[in-house]
Amino acid sequence: MSPLWASSLIFFSLFVGSHGRVLYQLPSKQQDKAKRPLQTSRPYNIAHRGSNGEIPEETAAAYMRAIEEGADFIESDILATKDGQLICFHDMTLDATTDIANHSKFANRKRTYEVEGSNMTGYFVVDFTLAELKSLGVKQRYPFRDQQYNGKFSIITFEEFIAIALDANRIVGIYPEIKDPVFINQRVKWPKGKKFEDKFVETLQKYGYRDSPKIFLIDDFVTRTKDTNQSFWDITSDSYLEYIRNYVVGIGPWKDTIVPTQNKYLTTPTDLVERAHAYNLQVHTYTYRNENSYLHFDFHQDPYAEYQYWIDKIGVDGLFTDFTGSLHLYQEWASASGTNEASAFGLLHKISLMISSFKGKE
Repeated sequence: MSPLWASSLIFFSLFVGSHGRVLYQLPSKQQDKAKRPLQTSRPYNIAHRGSNGEIPEETAAAYMRAIEEGADFIESDILATKDGQLICFHDMTLDATTDIANHSKFANRKRTYEVEGSNMTGYFVVDFTLAELKSLGVKQRYPFRDQQYNGKFSIITFEEFIAIALDANRIVGIYPEIKDPVFINQRVKWPKGKKFEDKFVETLQKYGYRDSPKIFLIDDFVTRTKDTNQSFWDITSDSYLEYIRNYVVGIGPWKDTIVPTQNKYLTTPTDLVERAHAYNLQVHTYTYRNENSYLHFDFHQDPYAEYQYWIDKIGVDGLFTDFTGSLHLYQEWASASGTNEASAFGLLHKISLMISSFKGKE
C-alpha cells in the first residue's frame, strides 16, 4: 500500500544535530494563516523522491525544489534505522545513493541478508543508527544526471519530510510508502512490541494526518504480491478492483502495464484505466523521466509529448515524475494555450511552421 495524504498544518522551529549538520525544521504548535488549497482541477504532479532528476533523491533539497517547482504531492519511501527512527530512503542498502564507501570506520558493517527471498549484500540501513546515517552524504543514483550536489545533503527523517510539506506556502500533500515491513520488523525492535507499521501511523497522527486515503501500489506483470502471493492479473481483475474500492481511493500501476511496450515503442493500451475509473478509483502512474533512455521512441525525445499522451489520451489522474518542474511547466503551458493539451500541441506546431517559413525566406 502507498498512502496518500494532504494537510494544512503548518509552522516550524529549527534544530541542529550533534554532528553539526543542520536538520530540517520540525513543526511548532503555532497556527499559520490559511493556505492555498491543493489543486484538483488537473492530474496530480507527484514528486517521485523529490525532484530527483535534479538533486539527489529523498533529500530535503530535492523535496524543497519539487515544491518550488509546483509539485502537488511529495513522495517518499520510508525505512527504519537500527535505533528505530523512521527515515526517507528507498533502498535497503546504502551503497547506491550514499558515500558510505568513503567512510572507512564503517567498513566492517557490510552484511548479507535475505530480502524478499533473495540474498543481498551491502551496507544495510537497519545496521546504522540515525546519527551514523546523518554523517553520510547522499549522492545521485544515475551517472548521467547532475553530480554537483553529491555529498552535500544528508538523509532526512520521516518527521523532517513532513515538516518540509507543512512549511510550504501552499498545501502540499505527502505520499509516503513504507518499504518491506516484513524485513524491517525482523531487524528492528521497538519497545512494547510495536512494529514498523505502528511507528509509521503514530508519526502521521502526531502531525494531524488522520483518516488518510490510500493508493494500492502495483508492480510489473511478473512480480507477485509479497503477502498474498497474487499475480498482477489477480490484483487488477474487476472483482479485485471492486473489493479494494472499499479500502483505497486509487491504484498506482507502472505505466508499462497500462500501455505495454515492444522495442521501446508503445503497443495497444489496456483497459486498466477505464476499468479502474468505472470503480471510482483514481490511477496514479509511475515513473516519468526526461532522459532519452527512458522516453519511448513514440515521443521523439520530447517529455512534453509523453505527458500529453498520458494525460489527454490515457486519462491518468496523477503522475510520479523525477522532473516536477517539467510536468508543472507543461500543464501550465497547456492550460494557457487552450482548453486541453491537444490544442497546446496544435499551437506549438503552428509556431514551428511559422518559424520554418520565416527562415526559408532569409
